[in-house]
Amino acid sequence: MSFQQGLSGLNAAAKSLDVIGNNIANASTVGFKGSTTQFADVYASALNGAGGTQAGIGVKVAGIAQQFTQGNIESSNNPLDIAINGSGFFRVEQAGVVQYSRNGQFSLDKQGYIVNAQGAKLTGYGLGANGQLAAGAPVPLRIDTSDQPPKVTTTGLIQLQLDSRSTTPTKSPFDPSDPETYNKQVPMAVYDTLGNAHTLSTYYVRDKDNPEVWNLYAAKDGTELGALDAVGVTQTDTASVNANTAWTTANNAVPKVPATVTAAAGAYATAAAAAITAKAGTADPKYAASGNAAEVSAAAAAAALVPGATPSDIDAAIAKVLKMEGKPIGALKFDTNGALNLASTGNTEGMNGKFDFSIPVVPSTGAEPVLKVTIDFAGTTQYGTATSEKRIEQNGYKPGALQRFTTGADGTILGQYSNGQTKALGQVVLANFTNPNGLEPLGNNAWAESSNSGVPLIGIAGTGGMGVMQSNATEASSVDLTAELVNMITAQRVYQANSQTIKTQDSVMQTLVNLR
Repeated sequence: MSFQQGLSGLNAAAKSLDVIGNNIANASTVGFKGSTTQFADVYASALNGAGGTQAGIGVKVAGIAQQFTQGNIESSNNPLDIAINGSGFFRVEQAGVVQYSRNGQFSLDKQGYIVNAQGAKLTGYGLGANGQLAAGAPVPLRIDTSDQPPKVTTTGLIQLQLDSRSTTPTKSPFDPSDPETYNKQVPMAVYDTLGNAHTLSTYYVRDKDNPEVWNLYAAKDGTELGALDAVGVTQTDTASVNANTAWTTANNAVPKVPATVTAAAGAYATAAAAAITAKAGTADPKYAASGNAAEVSAAAAAAALVPGATPSDIDAAIAKVLKMEGKPIGALKFDTNGALNLASTGNTEGMNGKFDFSIPVVPSTGAEPVLKVTIDFAGTTQYGTATSEKRIEQNGYKPGALQRFTTGADGTILGQYSNGQTKALGQVVLANFTNPNGLEPLGNNAWAESSNSGVPLIGIAGTGGMGVMQSNATEASSVDLTAELVNMITAQRVYQANSQTIKTQDSVMQTLVNLR
């Protein structure tokens, strides 16, 4: 026995206590991975064939191995806190240097980049020119907090169940303000080019002569589309343009006298009535009016006298006087099994159950004056059950402000806007290594690639063996505090035992000295 074995044992035990102490110190560090000390025995070189009779000369620390075991997932109130459940590392950049981490505690800096406590930027896939996720080389992720622009409504879907037992309304003609003239009304919000909402209502009237047919009418904000068209709201003919100009000039006159406004309103109404008369008897009978120019003029004049009246107010008054029997947009036709006959349903050849709607928009809003929407009625049925709405949707929406965002299991950051829409703002990528134990620890919960770790494998969470992500959560330290305390007691005993070997060797040496 020599002092060397005991001294090496003391050094090894001290190193083990250092590792255990570091583990215990980081028991609350998010994303920390505990380490273990690996030992190896030491023998002197023996070329004389001593074999099993050779005594060792101590112990050495063979290595300190990181244990990349999964830590517990704990909930958090920060939407940018992300936990990885499974394999993989976050890829972050700081001053052009790429690092890897399991600590998912992130926040936004003043420029909108997602950063950790050290200011390193989280990387992933950003958005391309078309606003969609653009896969490629990972880039620092930046949250765009600007408002989402509106989207004009161009298409819609209405699926209904129309009761085959329904009877034709007792009152006629159709009037959107009189529920007794139709069987069913379905309102739908549609949006113009500036995101202003308009109500497009469709009305369903059981045909009195053909039980398999339901006539389809439409109104915008309670006024039938045919009536709006008739009074020239969406017309560009000379008479309508001149009438609108005359009304606007009179309305802006100073001083504003009722007589002037009345005369202008009369001129407007007369021009509108003339436009109707000119079109009466043409292929489109919806322009035929039952009123006369005097009644129309009187109604328009009365509407113009109301303080703050606008051209659209006069249009509504004229439409009410006309009491037009609007022409249906088209008809829904069903077969004997109650299914929609797509081949014979639609207001344009080849539309197959779709209808085109031209919705007038008040020009003063600055939006396009006419909103064109195609509504698909595919899936509508006529069975012997109560009339009900099955599915109503359209593809437009108003502007929206970013309210919150969350990270999906695949790393996609979804922004939620005040208009109810969601949009991908970026996607966090993960990196994995063939030998994670070969990563070089940098401190601050970060590692660097090394020759022992292999090159990073970049991928999307949940694919290629990568773990999945969980938003509003963090991964706790993998350190088992109870086990570490037991290991510390064991290491302490080992240290004490090695000190005893040195003490015993000292006694032996003292005995040898005393022999003389």
